[in-house]
Amino acid sequence: MLIFLVGFMGCGKSYLGRHLAPLMQYDYIDMDKYIEENEGLSVKEIFEQKGEDYFRKTEHYFLETLDANKNIVISTGGGVPCFFNNMEIINQKGLSIFINPDKEVTISRLIKGKHKRPLLASLSQEEIEDYYDKKLAERLPFYKQAKIQVGKITAEELLPIIENYKTSIFYKA
Repeated sequence: MLIFLVGFMGCGKSYLGRHLAPLMQYDYIDMDKYIEENEGLSVKEIFEQKGEDYFRKTEHYFLETLDANKNIVISTGGGVPCFFNNMEIINQKGLSIFINPDKEVTISRLIKGKHKRPLLASLSQEEIEDYYDKKLAERLPFYKQAKIQVGKITAEELLPIIENYKTSIFYKA
C-alpha cells in the first residue's frame, strides 16, 4: 500500500515519513529529494533554472508512474495535491494523510528552514506568516480530500490510525 503524507511545507511530512516507514517495514521516498536526485539539481535550482511549471509537471509524472502495489511511505511536497489531478491520483493509488499541526509550530519550522525553501527564502517573519495564511487557505480544499486528517503527531501515534483504516477498508470489501 502506498501511504502519502500531504500538508503545508514545514508541517513535518518528511520527518514523520522517515520515522513511519521503518515502523511499518515500508520503503520511504521524500518526493522533493527523489526529484532532486533525478534532476541533479536542488528544488531551489529547479525553480530558478527551469521554473515552477516544470517542477509541478515533474511531481505529477512521479505520481503517475508510481506502482500502487508497492509498500512505500511518500512525503509529498506541500504543493503536490494542488496541481493537475494529483490529489485524485494520490487517493486512487493509496492512503492519503493530511498532516496539519498548529500554525505556530509550522511557522517556527518555516522560519528556521526558510533558506531551503525557494518560495520563502527572501521573506521576513511577517511575510512568511502572511504567505502561510494565504497559501493554506488556497490549499486546504485539496488537503482536506485526504482520507485521514491529523494534527501534530508522532509516527508511533499515527501507526494505529493507519492500521485501523486498513482494517476498516478490508472489512468493507
